[in-house]
Amino acid sequence: EVQLQASGGGLVQPGGSLRLSCAASGFNINGRLIGWLRQAPGKGREGVSGIMSSFGGTEYADDVKGRFSISADNAQNIVYLQMNDLRPEDTGVYYCASGIEYYGSSFLNSDRYNYWGQGTLVTVSS
Repeated sequence: EVQLQASGGGLVQPGGSLRLSCAASGFNINGRLIGWLRQAPGKGREGVSGIMSSFGGTEYADDVKGRFSISADNAQNIVYLQMNDLRPEDTGVYYCASGIEYYGSSFLNSDRYNYWGQGTLVTVSS
């Protein structure tokens, strides 16, 4: 059974950091697109970052470039999202998801993903 378990969310002050983890089971992340997407209160779901570890490819949304970093630990079957210099507008529920590994469309497009984990809440507030 394919499962994605997101964790690591919490309350952090502006300028702080969090590391989210997405633990996968039932499949190998090396060979799949793994992405992080978030949903802010009252807004739609948006792509934050994605990684295809077998190709070494990553993509980031413009507003998180230079602040967030995605990485994959293939041995542990976990994808991480390191989030630094967090801002109030980063607040939301963060979901990890898995999709087919190919180039040709953005990793940030939610239509790329066919397996979703439960979300983890990130709140950036003073």
